[in-house]
Amino acid sequence: MLDRKVLQKNPEIVAQSLAHRGSALRVEDFTALDDKRRALLGEVESLKSERNRNSAEVAKIARAGGDAGALKEATGKINERIKVLDQELEGVERSLNDWMLNVPNMPHADVPVGPDETANPVVHTWGEPPHFPFTPKEHWEIGETLKGLDFERGTKLSGSRFTVLWKWAARLERALVNFFLDVHTLEQDYVEIYPPLMVNRKTMTGTANLPKFEEDLFKIQGWEYFLIPTAEVPLTNLHAEEILPEEVLPLAFTAQTPCFRSEAGSAGKDTRGFIRQHQFTKVEMVRIAHPDTSYNELELMRRNAEVLLEKLELPYRTVVLCTGDMGFASAKTYDLEVWLPGQNKYREISSCSNCEAFQARRANIRYRAANGKPEFVHTLNGSGLAVGRTLVALLENGQQRDGSVVLPKILVPYMGGLECITPE
Repeated sequence: MLDRKVLQKNPEIVAQSLAHRGSALRVEDFTALDDKRRALLGEVESLKSERNRNSAEVAKIARAGGDAGALKEATGKINERIKVLDQELEGVERSLNDWMLNVPNMPHADVPVGPDETANPVVHTWGEPPHFPFTPKEHWEIGETLKGLDFERGTKLSGSRFTVLWKWAARLERALVNFFLDVHTLEQDYVEIYPPLMVNRKTMTGTANLPKFEEDLFKIQGWEYFLIPTAEVPLTNLHAEEILPEEVLPLAFTAQTPCFRSEAGSAGKDTRGFIRQHQFTKVEMVRIAHPDTSYNELELMRRNAEVLLEKLELPYRTVVLCTGDMGFASAKTYDLEVWLPGQNKYREISSCSNCEAFQARRANIRYRAANGKPEFVHTLNGSGLAVGRTLVALLENGQQRDGSVVLPKILVPYMGGLECITPE
């Protein structure tokens, strides 16, 4: 959520931000509501002052033995008017809050302006895409041939966008989770958490998944619980409604969880294969940082994710998302895109974002500054990594002419010594 003072003092800056993001929201709607709120507050305060004066006068008349009936009647009418105005004011405040909850974050000054992914500049590349002496296959064909990815039974059990993993595929998913967590906790500075997979509405609102993205979430019928779309949601909210000591910052958390997404806005996209599922596993990174150092933390988080791909020997590139392609809560985002030979293109495998105080303001996560005043922290999140997409990349980059798949050396111990997945 944006700071309301920014909208009040510099509405033109927010209007420009909305235009760059392609948002249809109008700052004029906020200004009209805020003007109405100010007018109502002014009238209420004026009436309360008049009521206080009347009360003092009634007491004075009573002490003198006079009749204050008319003044009491007038004061009663003032009280009734205040009640009406308070209800109206409550409605205006609710409308203002609803409007604010649907406003995207403002992009950082160095984020490129552009309409979509075509305007995302590449800032880093690593590794050379492999050249095959044969036409490389896509991951679903490799996975089905090696009898590890079972799309048919996933559909039978649940429906489209679900997959059953057998034998080596199930173990590879587990191996990747353990590898990612080992790097994050043993080589980097993250504390491992295993959070609830169901969270309440307040928690979802804190990370800006609600109210805007409710159709993309799975809600538990009969309960005010939602299945998490990413561990970012519970990890970021661990310190909701708290004031942290300044000296504990930054905090760094990691978690592996299933993630659940309805993919309501992805009709027709990646309907085949393992790229876009309703349920998938991801290892998440979250950092809670001091505002003065949060962009250093973003660079660190980006590097934390890049290292994983390099250790897995997977070619990738890093791009900066432009204003029209950024996530709702982000002020700046790096996407890591892994090379997929079967698709002959780079595909996103991690997003690392600095949300600045946008989520912290919604979740009320603060630290106590040196002057004793509570200030909002900055929150950051990133995939480290999406496990299913990593599995896809390993199959496509490691495929051999005979249908086997060679695994990167670093995963061999996690796979019980298995170096190559071979057809049965």
